[in-house]
Amino acid sequence: MTIFHKTDSEDLQKKPLLVHVYGAYGMDLKMNFRPERRVLVDDGWILAYCHVRGGGELGLQWHADGRLTKKLHGLADLEACIKTLHGQGFSQPSLTALTAFSAGGVLVGALCNFNPDLLRAVTLEAPFLDVLNTMMDTTLPLTLEELEEWGNPSSDEKHKNYIKRYCPYQNIKPQHYPAIHITAYENDERVPLKGIVNYTEKLKEAIAEHAKNTGEGYQSPNIILDIQPGGNHVIEDSHKKITAQIKFLYEELGLDNTSVFENLKKYLKF
Repeated sequence: MTIFHKTDSEDLQKKPLLVHVYGAYGMDLKMNFRPERRVLVDDGWILAYCHVRGGGELGLQWHADGRLTKKLHGLADLEACIKTLHGQGFSQPSLTALTAFSAGGVLVGALCNFNPDLLRAVTLEAPFLDVLNTMMDTTLPLTLEELEEWGNPSSDEKHKNYIKRYCPYQNIKPQHYPAIHITAYENDERVPLKGIVNYTEKLKEAIAEHAKNTGEGYQSPNIILDIQPGGNHVIEDSHKKITAQIKFLYEELGLDNTSVFENLKKYLKF
């Protein structure tokens, strides 16, 4: 893990935490400078980058240990990272948010299904959430070249059953989920919008079913799907998108956002 926070921060257990993850294709998790991340650190947030198996941080074997029928290793790593952060005094579940882009959405969606109590809120951008149905549709432009990462569920029963174990869409169930904000793109060829919409609808149904069986006073989590026109998996850092995501995090974690938007204006030049 790589962790950033202000050096003069006191009582880190009471600070909000934003965890980043990717863990696919042998690619390193991007930690490049972004103005909004600087603003969050200035406002007291802890930023944690989890370099889980499936990424490329420790070479080819690190990638191999988190692909195909070892994809669950990346989920185990992500869960262990968050538990370790909390155990070492970095924030707590009620102040913890998780963010990911594209294939990182697989691990985030899986964690929301299997251990949602670790998190309070999630932001996803163009997330890959319906692995099984996408990989079985060979008419999609990128399915064939993705087989080496996820497996071939159409011809390999072992791959099919393994994907079913972690696929975010396949494992949605009636339970309490963290609040989730998804930004999707209308013309995205890499992550079809249909899969994201289906995931969101199924998730809302499971949450409603859980709420019915929980009794009065239960507050269902906010599930927001923001569909942007165009896109095609090219992420444009628009002011509107960044503001919406940060506003969502502050509201869900119950934080005062007065100063953060003033600082954002300086960096983003509204």
